[in-house]
Amino acid sequence: MLSAAKMFEYTSTQIDHNRLIALINSLSDGFLAVGEDGKIELSNGVALSLLDTNSLTGKALALAMPLQASDGSAVGLLKILPKGAANYTSRDLSLKYQDGNVINLYVNISAVRSGFGSYSRNGFVILFRDITKEKIAEDERDEFISVASHELRNPVAIAEGSLSNAILLSEREGTEATIRQVLKSAHEQVVFLSGLINDLAMVSRADRAKLAEIAEEFDPAEVVNSLRSDYQAQAAKKGLELVVEPLKLPKIYGSQLYTREILQNFITNAIKYTEKGQIVISGAPEVDGVSLSVSDTGIGIDQPAQQKLFTKFFRSDDSRVRSISGTGLGLYVSRKLAKLMGGSISMKSELNKGSIFTLNLPLSIKSAKAVAK
Repeated sequence: MLSAAKMFEYTSTQIDHNRLIALINSLSDGFLAVGEDGKIELSNGVALSLLDTNSLTGKALALAMPLQASDGSAVGLLKILPKGAANYTSRDLSLKYQDGNVINLYVNISAVRSGFGSYSRNGFVILFRDITKEKIAEDERDEFISVASHELRNPVAIAEGSLSNAILLSEREGTEATIRQVLKSAHEQVVFLSGLINDLAMVSRADRAKLAEIAEEFDPAEVVNSLRSDYQAQAAKKGLELVVEPLKLPKIYGSQLYTREILQNFITNAIKYTEKGQIVISGAPEVDGVSLSVSDTGIGIDQPAQQKLFTKFFRSDDSRVRSISGTGLGLYVSRKLAKLMGGSISMKSELNKGSIFTLNLPLSIKSAKAVAK
């Protein structure tokens, strides 16, 4: 017969367990607790419904939840958690049922540590939900943006050309300064609108991961030197020195167009937000790729803004940033393009001292995909 103390301990443990089960079953997301061996130890009703089964306990995660990437390839869920990371989130995975139907999933994986200060894992917690309707709405939105931006390009280009001619004629004929200023202001706004339309079109394609991979072998040093030629005059107009450090880089197999687009965003931002000093473009070979950096002596970015810098339409609250026109899309698009090439973007910045943006690229798109799998 159990003692009163033992009976209390047993009852207390049972109550805690029941509370945990009730809490898990109250979640609106699917819940799975998975051991190190990849077998499911605990699940809730939402998970059973989404995975179309009556029981999950003891089943292998890979068999119970056969996920696939956007290209249709199978995904080993526990293998995609980055080494040393405690959390992974994705909205780009899908689940295919036996009848052929496919749903899009939001998936969050958290590694469960065996104890405080220990790096050994004893399992994982997985939260997931059906976001098929959200994805359909996003695709429709992106399609609308793509079509609208395409249709707007011609009239905006015509307006920009007409205003340019009007400005030229007004200068030749000595038109009143007030009128010339109005024409220049209108021209600047049309140029801004043109840039916004192009950015929106690029964002739409990037969000759908349908940017064509124009893969070719190219020398990143040539891309950098070409960009220096394109932007040297713009930098000099602000009294800035645009410097390219000697580059000894291997050729890479990837998208020259995307690489140029990303570095162009880095350089134009550096010119915008630097009032004095210099902008330096540098590069270095890495173990399995190359890194290309753009550093400046500009206004820098504070810590709160750094956390949101790569989000869509974000612009810092700093009055110096707000006084300069911008869409808040350049860095968002840049990160998307880097990811499509299997690369990444990192940054360092200190307020009032400048920033460094670095693009890391693999030697080839193919090798990057192999590593990702």
